[in-house]
Amino acid sequence: MNKRPLITATALAAMLTLAGCSSMTQRDKNTAVGAGIGAVAGSVLTGGSGIGTVGGAAVGGVIGNQVGGRKR
Repeated sequence: MNKRPLITATALAAMLTLAGCSSMTQRDKNTAVGAGIGAVAGSVLTGGSGIGTVGGAAVGGVIGNQVGGRKR
């Protein structure tokens, strides 16, 4: 089985996703990363529950948004 088209499509999707983040502020990036990590953690902790995944993403997004705090 030739996996070249799948690898190419995955690489293209990753490049487009990263290009979409270029205009984000650091706080926006922290929020997105926190939501991603929270979603994975919520899914793992609840055995793949959809509610656990969404809850983890929400909590992770809030924490990611607050990381770094205000600069004085």
